Amino acid sequence: MAASWRLGCDPRLLRYLVGFPGRRSVGLVKGALGWSVSRGANWRWFNSTQWLRGDPIKILMPSLSPTMEEGNIVKWLKKEGEVVSAGDALCEIETDKAVVTLDASDDGILAKIVVEEGSKNIRLGSLIGLIVEEGEDWKHVEIPKDVGPPPPVSKPSEPRPSPEPQISIPVKKEHIPGTLRFRLSPAARNILEKHSLDASQGTATGPRGIFTKEDALKLVQLKQTGKITESRPTPAPAATPTAPSPLQATAGPSYPRPVIPPVSTPGQPNAVGTFTEIPASNIRRVIAKRLTESKSTVPHAYATADCDLGAVLKVRQDLVKDDIKVSVNDFIIKAAAVTLKQMPDVNVSWDGEGPKQLPFIDISVAVATDKGLLTPIIKDAAAKGIQEIADSVKALSKKARDGKLLPEEYQGGSFSISNLGMFGIDEFTAVINPPQACILAVGRFRPVLKLTEDEEGNAKLQQRQLITVTMSSDSRVVDDELATRFLKSFKANLENPIRLA
Repeated sequence: MAASWRLGCDPRLLRYLVGFPGRRSVGLVKGALGWSVSRGANWRWFNSTQWLRGDPIKILMPSLSPTMEEGNIVKWLKKEGEVVSAGDALCEIETDKAVVTLDASDDGILAKIVVEEGSKNIRLGSLIGLIVEEGEDWKHVEIPKDVGPPPPVSKPSEPRPSPEPQISIPVKKEHIPGTLRFRLSPAARNILEKHSLDASQGTATGPRGIFTKEDALKLVQLKQTGKITESRPTPAPAATPTAPSPLQATAGPSYPRPVIPPVSTPGQPNAVGTFTEIPASNIRRVIAKRLTESKSTVPHAYATADCDLGAVLKVRQDLVKDDIKVSVNDFIIKAAAVTLKQMPDVNVSWDGEGPKQLPFIDISVAVATDKGLLTPIIKDAAAKGIQEIADSVKALSKKARDGKLLPEEYQGGSFSISNLGMFGIDEFTAVINPPQACILAVGRFRPVLKLTEDEEGNAKLQQRQLITVTMSSDSRVVDDELATRFLKSFKANLENPIRLA
């Protein structure tokens, strides 16, 4: 019995001992006496259920963000036959937010890559690869029958209508194949029917290809001059009237709308009326879905204020002299975080059932990337200094543009800031990022002449650097009065940087 435990340390011999058939069974018996016996033999091989069954370890498409439904395989970092250890990077997966590295959870050999790199729209839970234990024949591993390659996404089939009893219907005049079909204005239709004319004998000049009254009158004039003849429909052969087929039942009038323009051919000049399809990434699709849901389900309210940046710009210049590089946006992030700490009623979210008070102040900062707008998070921004915020923004912005953000670096957040000032935008309104309740839209700072009074009370013109901020708030949790008070406090904090310390 003791010999069995010691010999069990080799998986190939164990496979023979437990009675698994295989092509190498004879070889295993012949070589059994030549194998060394170790006192420190590991029981793991014998007790492993996977080795008793001989099942490979399945690599499934994981859920890497709360909103992720599909993923794209960007690149495999290991090749078939390579040894992997727990924690090794297997592949890069593009989620709806970023490109995330998938790590191995077990030791073994990457036996099979089921989904090749570059594959798109892989559903969650789909099999993408297989791992076997070291010593197994990885070249002949079989894909489990219960899990295969993810099927291509197909459109749901339309249900067939149930058969209905035959009814008597009037036979309609059918369109003759090969003739042009126009959209007719009511007046043009009456004129053509009155004079037994067909629209295909003329040219439609109305907007979007509509055959107008004037076009019909031109045909009447041509008929009167003898240049065209009457066009009467040929009587169709008598047929037994039956119930309309699904195609006939849904068919439009004699002159339907023009069809959708055809897709243009890559590498060739675009023909008139064609368009080019733009493939949408997972990130772009999720952004579109969430923005649509936000605008259609969240009652947006807006409040705008002008802030004087004179004091901020002076402090910034003093920091530059000490070789400390910070941006105006870093001061805005700090001012928003301090104001949220002063007014916790604004630091809330709506989860579908009601408002929730958030115990943390995490500021989401919008970053424009090639794949869309991402919002990495400055954690605990109220407790951070200006320079620490500046360093965090730079590092997270670079990771966002490189597609290297980790899920914990963009999930969550209690308040968002979107700054388009660097693009020359004076002011704008932003869409709330649910379940957050507010987002602050920041424009560029610009010189403005303002009428002020000196110490003696004399009026004079002074140039001020103003910035316009607009807060979009969820009226279900932040009403107009609360939003107004928040902006008033934010303005006071930003215009007096000493309050941000």
